[in-house]
Amino acid sequence: MANEGGSSVKTAVQGFGRFLSGMVMPNIGAFLAWGLITALFIPTGWIPNEFFATLVDPTLKYLLPTLVGYTGGRMVGGQRGAVTGAIATIGVIIGADIPMFLGAMIAGPVGGLVIKTFDKATKGKVKAGFEMLVDNFSIGILGGALAMLFYSIIGPFVASITDALGAGVGFLVDNGLLPLASIIVEPAKVLFLNNAINHGVFTPLGAEQVLEAGRSVLYMVESNPGPGLGLLLAISIFGSGIAKQSAPGAAIIHFFGGIHEIYFPYVMMKPQLIAAMIGGGMSAVFTLSVLGGGLVGPASPGSIIAEMLMTPRDGYVANILGIAVGCGVTFVLTMLILKVSPMPADEGSLESAQLQVQGMKAESKGAGVADAVQRSIAGAKTIIFACDAGMGSSVMGSSMLAKKIKDAGVDGVEVSHLAVNDLQGDEEVIVVHKELADRAKKASPNAHFVVITDFLNAPEYGKLVDDLKK
Repeated sequence: MANEGGSSVKTAVQGFGRFLSGMVMPNIGAFLAWGLITALFIPTGWIPNEFFATLVDPTLKYLLPTLVGYTGGRMVGGQRGAVTGAIATIGVIIGADIPMFLGAMIAGPVGGLVIKTFDKATKGKVKAGFEMLVDNFSIGILGGALAMLFYSIIGPFVASITDALGAGVGFLVDNGLLPLASIIVEPAKVLFLNNAINHGVFTPLGAEQVLEAGRSVLYMVESNPGPGLGLLLAISIFGSGIAKQSAPGAAIIHFFGGIHEIYFPYVMMKPQLIAAMIGGGMSAVFTLSVLGGGLVGPASPGSIIAEMLMTPRDGYVANILGIAVGCGVTFVLTMLILKVSPMPADEGSLESAQLQVQGMKAESKGAGVADAVQRSIAGAKTIIFACDAGMGSSVMGSSMLAKKIKDAGVDGVEVSHLAVNDLQGDEEVIVVHKELADRAKKASPNAHFVVITDFLNAPEYGKLVDDLKK
């Protein structure tokens, strides 16, 4: 029962974190556009231009929070919720002088919830011919009221909270304590909270720092690919079994593709390695803080390519050293851990860990994931590869699976990718990492589930292809 309670809490925390990051992730392109404009045209940018630099401030203060609020409203109340959430968000934006990302993350969902509640209360009670009138005026009246509320009361309150958070981060930076954040960040990443931490916390706070200092080290606390690279390189040399065989390929995908989730199973397989990740993360953040490293925008995905594109003109030495130090320290610590406690091929290999996970019963209402795996997939025409954000590991996994299906000569099966929160409930087959299986099951309880622990060498891929052939 204790394990079930812990699993339930972990799932709830993942869900809340995913909800926060879900408001930012779909708008990362806009954050990147702002970051590129900032890197190019501000006075310390690559090609300073006063005319184009005027885009920086209004984009940060108005466009980005509005997009976040719009997305949050849509997540709760659909398209009508999106519009109401955006109207509410403009109130919190105007009510403060700082970028209102935290306020947008509150105003957007509140707007969506209010209009959703109104629609539920009036369903079937509007006379024929008056539907459009009620629909339009309900958004106008409720959205306008929320905008006034957030402008007069909530906005200033959220601004004070944001100032306090910013001061807390500033205290950590000024006193050299920011590396301690890795004690929380690295274990949380392995629990698939990486997107929630990076885009739900560091991206909004980092944007404010960029406005003041032209860069932010917060953008590199979670996204730095150095520690993960060091882990995978050490396993490639000092590991054993299938873990050693798969680690080199995983290192390439992690470092250049920015898919950090690919190293999570290696840490889950041998939990002692989390100490190496924490040590590497702390060393990297310390190096970046001392040398004045940081990015002008979020690096998404967290690959070396994205990190370099978001690096300011005078920040390459600091950022490259921060990445290298994180890699080196993690490599050494991983090597020492594996020397003291090697990974026996019979029980420490990735394949063995996968077989153990297959026997675990997923917690959910109704039939569990383990039961769903037994369902027939005869006649299935679509396969969804679901991950936390729908943009990283699921893209890679769906591509690999589609190739295996094609090579096996199976026609008429479409493989695509989605975020777990975007599952509609009518999916036929869903491939998902075991850490996200509970949430996926709740979103689409009638699907056939294929639960994996390794994106590169999951034996479940072969079993799925065989089932499709049959």
